[in-house]
Amino acid sequence: MRWLFLTLAGPTLWAVMFSIVYALHGVVCAGVAGPEGLGLGARWMLIVVWVLGLAAFVPLYRALPHGGELTQYLPRLGVWIGLAATAFTLFPVVFVTSC
Repeated sequence: MRWLFLTLAGPTLWAVMFSIVYALHGVVCAGVAGPEGLGLGARWMLIVVWVLGLAAFVPLYRALPHGGELTQYLPRLGVWIGLAATAFTLFPVVFVTSC
């Protein structure tokens, strides 16, 4: 069962980051964080949260067991999948979208 939790750690971290970035974007666009909408301050806030989310994959990857067996390979693959999903699905939200 521990193997399953380790394998799903990367995609779970992606889901958490996805929720946080979209929630932050929604709060900013609703005008709660400022009347300027997605201004420079809000954009930098989204960038910082996104970069911190990407950086969170480093200690997660280092904490996983390393080796050539399948039970050690799949959790590391899950972290890489989560990292790629975080980088590519949240990049447009952080850099391209507006309110």
